[in-house]
Amino acid sequence: MRVVIAGSSGLIGTALVSSLRGDGHDVVRLVRRSSAGPDESRWDPQKDRLDTGILADADAVVNLCGVGIGDKRWTGAYKQLIRDSRIAATDVLAEAVAEAGVPVFVNASAVGYYGDTGDRIVDETSPSGTGFLADTCRDWEAATAPADDSKIRTVRLRSGIVLSPHGGLLGRLKTLYSFGLGGRLGNGRQYLSWISLEDEVDAIKFVLSRDDVAGPVNVTGPAPVTNAQFNGAVSRTMHRPAPWIVPGFALSALVGEFAQEGILAGQRAIPTVLENAGFRFRHNTIGEALDAALVR
Repeated sequence: MRVVIAGSSGLIGTALVSSLRGDGHDVVRLVRRSSAGPDESRWDPQKDRLDTGILADADAVVNLCGVGIGDKRWTGAYKQLIRDSRIAATDVLAEAVAEAGVPVFVNASAVGYYGDTGDRIVDETSPSGTGFLADTCRDWEAATAPADDSKIRTVRLRSGIVLSPHGGLLGRLKTLYSFGLGGRLGNGRQYLSWISLEDEVDAIKFVLSRDDVAGPVNVTGPAPVTNAQFNGAVSRTMHRPAPWIVPGFALSALVGEFAQEGILAGQRAIPTVLENAGFRFRHNTIGEALDAALVR
């Protein structure tokens, strides 16, 4: 296939580009700087600038754009950037995909779509929740409409927390745990829908190749865990004690509004569409995923 990828420099994008090229596919990266070679094309989604000719013979477009939701404190300006970095890029690409008639459009989203689910299990048929993240994900997914309306097979990836030693949540936590500073956050009962980086990449490649998969897809491991269970699993994997408890009010004081939606709330999302389509996970449990990320 010839696959055009936006957001290719992030944690998931970097791994996906490498894996697709390793499989022999032709990958073109959309970049926001001057292109450095024939495998790159410059674009500017904020100014609606994209050379649509680059999509003329593409078999698929994958959009993974979006600044990290926990990278900075949630000021009004940063919340707007979280939204703009996702929705503007999707707007531009969905229109371009529709115009060029690209067969497949795979667009990122997140399990934040469901809001705080408590211990209630949710799958792709569950409704959207409430809060800033749920509103953002709902609008993010709605921005794919031009592709849907043009009968493009459109997949919306509702990803969970991606586990990798090189970045993301685990990349930040492993240093704390290595010094025995890990612990439960809040009451520890909030659920965490996780997925290993390898399974995230495999799932994207799977939906690219399956004509029968479209619409929302939960890209999460099959067994979500509570924060307390996650803390215990990291502690066992790293052979370090993790006795601490960080109260919710302390987290709110430390990181602000993000604590309420991004840390003290959670989703118990299961990957029904992937499993029904026959996708096989490399890592079915949090222990397997952590072992792959932190040990092997």
